[in-house]
Amino acid sequence: MAMNRRDFLKVSAGTSGSLMLSLSLPGCSGMPTGYVQETGEWKPDAWLEITTNDEIHFTLARVEMGQGTYTGLTTLIAEELEVDPEAITPRFAPVAPEYRNPLYKLQLTGGSTSISTSWEPLRTAGASARHMLILAAARVWQVDAAECSARQGRVVHPNGLDSMRYGQLVELAPKEVIRGDIALKPASEWKYIGKQRRRLDARAKSTGTAVYGIDVELPGMVYGVVSRSPRYGARAKAFNESELRAMPGVLDVFEIERGVAIVADKYWRARKAQDALKAEWDNADALSLSTDEVFASYRKAADEDRGESERSEGDYDAAVGRAGKVFEAEYSQPYLAHSTMEPMNATAWYRDDSIEVWAPTQAPDLGRIAAARVTDLSPDDVTINTTFLGGGFGRRLTQDYIEEAAAVAYRVKKPVKVIWSREEDTQHDLYRPAMLHRMQAGLDGSQLTGWHHQIVGPQLLDWYVRNAAPAQYPWAPKFMYDTLGKVGLLAEGIATPRDMSAIEGAIEYPYNVDNIDIRHTHTDPGVPVTFWRSVGYSHNGFAVETFMDELAHETGEDPYQFRRKLLAGQPRYLEVLDRAVRLAGWDTPVAEGRGRGIALFKSFGTFVAQVVEAGLENGVIKVYKVACAVDCGQVVNPRIVEDQIEGGIIFGLTAALYGEITFEGGQVQQSNFHDYQLMRQYELPEVTVDIVPSTEAPTGVGEPGVPPVIPALGNALFALTGKRQRSLPLKADG
Repeated sequence: MAMNRRDFLKVSAGTSGSLMLSLSLPGCSGMPTGYVQETGEWKPDAWLEITTNDEIHFTLARVEMGQGTYTGLTTLIAEELEVDPEAITPRFAPVAPEYRNPLYKLQLTGGSTSISTSWEPLRTAGASARHMLILAAARVWQVDAAECSARQGRVVHPNGLDSMRYGQLVELAPKEVIRGDIALKPASEWKYIGKQRRRLDARAKSTGTAVYGIDVELPGMVYGVVSRSPRYGARAKAFNESELRAMPGVLDVFEIERGVAIVADKYWRARKAQDALKAEWDNADALSLSTDEVFASYRKAADEDRGESERSEGDYDAAVGRAGKVFEAEYSQPYLAHSTMEPMNATAWYRDDSIEVWAPTQAPDLGRIAAARVTDLSPDDVTINTTFLGGGFGRRLTQDYIEEAAAVAYRVKKPVKVIWSREEDTQHDLYRPAMLHRMQAGLDGSQLTGWHHQIVGPQLLDWYVRNAAPAQYPWAPKFMYDTLGKVGLLAEGIATPRDMSAIEGAIEYPYNVDNIDIRHTHTDPGVPVTFWRSVGYSHNGFAVETFMDELAHETGEDPYQFRRKLLAGQPRYLEVLDRAVRLAGWDTPVAEGRGRGIALFKSFGTFVAQVVEAGLENGVIKVYKVACAVDCGQVVNPRIVEDQIEGGIIFGLTAALYGEITFEGGQVQQSNFHDYQLMRQYELPEVTVDIVPSTEAPTGVGEPGVPPVIPALGNALFALTGKRQRSLPLKADG
C-alpha cells in the first residue's frame, strides 16, 4: 500500500475531552484501506476512545459469534497501548459505511478474516495513542519523550517514580503531532499477543449477562411466530383467521410474504395458536423436487456441459490420452443445515416513522435493507442493534428472519420479538448446497500426470445478491432493489466480487502435477442456499483429498508419502503434513479394529493437516482421535486458535457422520435433532492441535478446521474396511 502507518489514523478530541482515534481497517485479500492517496479522502471504520476517567472504548466493526473477535481484536490494541485487554470495553458497531469490509463493500463478518485484516491497523492505533499520550506527558514534565515509557495505563517519568494516568492526558494528547511511522513493539516484548489468555467475553457468557438476540426484552413487548409453507415458494391462500383471533392472548393474525404471522402477548400463546392454524397453500410457484431429482439434474448438466474453465495448466487432454491408466471417480455431498445453537430471531419496534431492530446478525447493513424492503421506510429510517450471536456459520449472513420481524412490527406498531422454533430453523434454513464432483486422473505407474476436476452445482451469489446489492447502494429507491440484484450478478467479477463459492479450494489444488483442468458446471435446482462454515472448501476438500487417497491406493503408495512427494517446494504444506503425521504416530501400527486416514487442505490462508483414527463399534462409526497441525501465521491467542480448530473438527465430523437434508415433493424431511443429528459429547474424539510457530501474517482459524477432517475420516474407514465411500454422510456399512 502506498501509505504509511500514520495514514491509518485520524486523531480528534471528543466532546468530553476524550482522545479519539479513527482508524481505517483494510479489507480481505490485500484490499486497500479507506484512505485514497490521490484525493486525500478518508473514510475510517473503527474508533478507539480514551476518556478522562480512564475508560477505554473500542468499537468492534466485526461481530462476535463465538469465533473470538471480541477478544482477539481488543488484544491487538491492548498490546500496543500498554494496558491489560480487560481494561478495554468493546462495543458493537452501528450500521455505517465506515464499518464496511472494503472487499465486499458490505458491513459483514465472514471469511475468517477479522484478525488478518486488522493485524496492523489496530496495533498501529494502540501504538499511536500510546505515543501521543507519552508526548503529552513529556510536554507537561518538560522532558525528552524518548526517555518516558508507558505501563498499565500510565505514562512513567524518566525517574521511574512519577507517573500520570492516561485519563489525565487525553485532553492534551490530541494536540500532539506524530512525525514519521510509529514503531510497533517487537515480538520479544509482547505481553498479550501469542499468550494463552482467557476470553474477554467468558464471564458475561457464563453468567448470562451477555445479551444475545433471543435475550432482548423491551417494555410492552409482544411475541410473533411465522408459519411458512412446507414447500419453499408457496403462498398462503386461505387460513382460519377468525378462529385464531378468538384464542387467549392472540393480538393479530395476518399474512406476510413468507407465510402467516401470529402475534400474542406471550410466546407460548403464539405457539399454541400456531398449532391450531389450518392453512391452505398456493403451490403454483413452490419447490416440488426430490433429492434424487436434484442429483439427476446435476448429472444431466455435467453430461451436457463440461463447464467453465477455472484453472488450466499444461495440456490435460493430451496427457490423459497418453496416460498408462486413467482413473475416475464421482463424489456427491448433500444439502446441510446450519443448526446454530441460537435459533433465528429478531426483535423490531416500529414507531415515529422509523424502525429499530435488535438482531444477532453477521451483516447488519443487509439487515437494514431487509427491514426497509417490507415497510414504507428507507434504509436511513432503520436502526440495527447487533447483539452477541449464538453461532453464525454463515446462516446469519442472510437476513430473512429480520425481514419477518420487521414486517410483523410494521403491522402491530409494538415492539415484537419473532423467534423460530428448532423445527422451523431446520426446515426453512438456507442450506449448504448439494454438490457433485467428477474427477479424473492420468497415471503412469506411480506418477500422477494429469488432474481433472469438474464441479457441478450452484453459486451462492445468485441467492445472496437480493439484499447484498441494495446494501451497497442504500440511497437507491426500493423499486430498484431487484434491478440492483440483477445488475450485481451481471457485473460479477467487474463491479462486484467474483463468486468463488463453488470452486474455492479446488482451484488452489496444491500438488505438483504438470497438467491440470478444473471446471465448474453452473446449475441451480432452486433450493435456497447460503454460506456454510468453510463454504466451498467444505465440499471441495472432501472431493480433492478423497480422490488423492484413491490415487495413492491405485499406485500402491502410502497416502502420506504419495502426497509428500507431490508437495516439493511448498514448505508450509509440508510442515503441517509432517507435524500431523508425527503427532498421530502414523508409522506405528494402529490398534486392532481401527484405521487411520489423512487429509491436507488450505482454506482462508491457513494450512491444516489432519490424521483421523476411527473404527466401528456396535455397527456405528466411532472416531477415536484427531491429530491436527495448523499454520495460521502469527497467533494472537493460542487458546482461541485451539478452540476454533477443535470446534471446526467437531462441526466437520458432524457433517461427515450425520449431515443430510433431503427433499421429497419439495418438502424437507428432517425437522429437529432426532433426525438431523449433531455429535453428542460422549461421541467426541480426543483432539490434539499443534500450532506451527510462524512470523507470517495471521490468517483465519474459524473455518479451516472443517474441510480436511471429512475426507480424513472417510480415508480412515477405507483403511479399515477396504470400502471406499464417495458420498456423504459416511455409513458404517460402507
